[in-house]
Amino acid sequence: MTISFYVNLIQIILSIALIVIILLQAKGSGLGSVFGGDSSIYKTRRGVEKTLFQATIGLALAFFAVSILSVLLAG
Repeated sequence: MTISFYVNLIQIILSIALIVIILLQAKGSGLGSVFGGDSSIYKTRRGVEKTLFQATIGLALAFFAVSILSVLLAG
């Protein structure tokens, strides 16, 4: 197995983890906020919500880096 196989495997794992974390964040917001129901209330992130937000940013950056690495290895 080549290194590109492992890079692709890591990319798949990161994408699944990113989808799960994004869905966990969307679960708490409710459907009313999609249509502007909660737009007037400013809320700071605390606790688990802040950790999920930071994990989402970290996973997105890692996914971006692995995607660039995958393109470089393919070319």
